[in-house]
Amino acid sequence: MTKPIILNAAELPEWTHAELGALFTVLDLPKEPAAARAFLSEHGGKIRGIALRKTKIDAAFLDALPALEIISSYSAGLDNVDMQATRSRGIRIENTSHILAEDVANAAVGLALALTRDFVNADAYVRSGQWPVQGHYRLGRSISHMRVGIVGLGTIGSAIAHRLRAFGSKLAYFGPSRKPVDIPYYDDIARLARDSDMLILTCPLSAATHHLIDAAVIGALGPDGFIVNIARGPVVDERALIAALAADKIAGAALDVFEHEPSVPEALMRDRRLVLTPHIGSGTEETRRAMAENVVDALARHFGIESPRGRAVVEAELESAG
Repeated sequence: MTKPIILNAAELPEWTHAELGALFTVLDLPKEPAAARAFLSEHGGKIRGIALRKTKIDAAFLDALPALEIISSYSAGLDNVDMQATRSRGIRIENTSHILAEDVANAAVGLALALTRDFVNADAYVRSGQWPVQGHYRLGRSISHMRVGIVGLGTIGSAIAHRLRAFGSKLAYFGPSRKPVDIPYYDDIARLARDSDMLILTCPLSAATHHLIDAAVIGALGPDGFIVNIARGPVVDERALIAALAADKIAGAALDVFEHEPSVPEALMRDRRLVLTPHIGSGTEETRRAMAENVVDALARHFGIESPRGRAVVEAELESAG
């Protein structure tokens, strides 16, 4: 039986490439744009699926793939995909938001604690030998007594809310529509900021959320407020954040993502009121492996092919039965 032809447009672990190669005829997308266009012009008509990570998929890209049925993405966000063009063509999209939600939520809460308790600077205080000389370290803030606004109550935002409830935080959320949850809903981001001590950003990046956290929202949050961003960098207007920090109009921020990453403004790197991490929200061995497995499995399910994990389940059931 002829294997379905898929386009590999992702940097994935070596074993994932091996699995894809065993199940499909895999065509690797060239990295150089001109070479990629020529490649798609020659081979695009027979490609039925895409293994995706960061490659931009726009209407012109899709025009070169008239037989495309499915995109399987190694990511929670799909800001690199023209969703309107994809839907209009009836192309199925699979991503990994359901897989990485738990570890990203853990990272968000960890960043919130590091920020409010000043763990990074406290570590430096001990290592530099200041403790015996300076004495007690300055007091932090208690997340258990904070009003926390979650911006985007999707899979990840809901997982964060579940954790913060255990801390005793008072929660509210902002999003495009109200959800059937017992958490107060705000349809105005500035009003949520005014009523919060901390904003945790988990929303997708879109035209509506680009620079959603601007000077006005930061001003509404106030000089005692905190921001944690584990969404996408451009959700925050970095210039507005830098200006607010310079004027002491915000207490601090924890940022796992940046507007032009991996480039980070010097003003942010110098500011000790910030906790900065290199986009590692989902960065655990367990989650990254499960994400890569899902890329393969989603493609296999779509084309009615048994994946390595499907075979393992059947074999385990047979062994247990017999």
